Amino acid sequence: MVRLFRPEGEKKTSLWRRVVRLALTDVRVVFGGLDTTTLEELEERLLAADFGVKATARLVDRVEELARAGKIRGPDGLQGALREELRRILDPTREAYLRSAEQGPTVYLFCGVNGVGKTTSIAKLAWWLRKEGRSVLLAAADTYRAGAVEQLSVWAERVGADFVRGQKGADPAAVAYDAVEAALHRGLDVVLVDTAGRLHTHRHLMEELRKVERVLGKRVEGAPHETLLVLDATVGQNARAQVEAFSRAVSLTGIVLAKLDSTARGGVVVSLWEEFGLPVKLVGTGEGVEDLESFDPEEFLKGVFGEG
Repeated sequence: MVRLFRPEGEKKTSLWRRVVRLALTDVRVVFGGLDTTTLEELEERLLAADFGVKATARLVDRVEELARAGKIRGPDGLQGALREELRRILDPTREAYLRSAEQGPTVYLFCGVNGVGKTTSIAKLAWWLRKEGRSVLLAAADTYRAGAVEQLSVWAERVGADFVRGQKGADPAAVAYDAVEAALHRGLDVVLVDTAGRLHTHRHLMEELRKVERVLGKRVEGAPHETLLVLDATVGQNARAQVEAFSRAVSLTGIVLAKLDSTARGGVVVSLWEEFGLPVKLVGTGEGVEDLESFDPEEFLKGVFGEG
């Protein structure tokens, strides 16, 4: 398993401190139970924080059920009930770290629409992997935009990773294949495959993405070991349509939530987990190359409720 880490004692200026601003930190409840107005207020706060309709309904229904049974007393009781239900949704017992190959190169396939921070997220992960002593190859399977290829090339040089590109307009699957071949020949540990930022409604490009996934699987057993959808956390519930579309094209294993900083609402994490059962595996928390974190459900809950 791959888990990003920071040295003991290093100040952690990341997701966990920022999500303290979520609406849940100041949800109020009348002493002795909940009335209709308070439930409506709770629902409004959750929706405003991008928890989504499904997760919000589940949380409000649970609070109402416990309140009617006389099991909630005051704000502490409310927060305790919400915390337990959120913990059930996020399920900390489920492995949310990146999977690794048992032998040969580990291959991660990245997909997503234009402008979500996909290439930058790949660069950040490459930086962390290099910091942990792993050899990395970046594959520019976006053969449509020269700028995207050059950007990835610059990042590869900056973080000390190998790099494979194709000719403009070349078959993206061929580039991915060549990248894996190069990794096998050079004995490299990890291959990160960047794909064209595409509108999820573009059928031809989505079919090409399916082909990339198939080709990787034929060359390396179990590849891609992760197929990660990069989402912009600031778009909130608009991410839902992207998840639905890409899930139909490839076998998504997790989400990289980019731009999860003070401009985003952290409730989208809960929404995606509840709606699709798809774990958020990595979160981007800033502009720096080091601003990437493994998602930790327990630390997320602490952040949401202002603990620590």
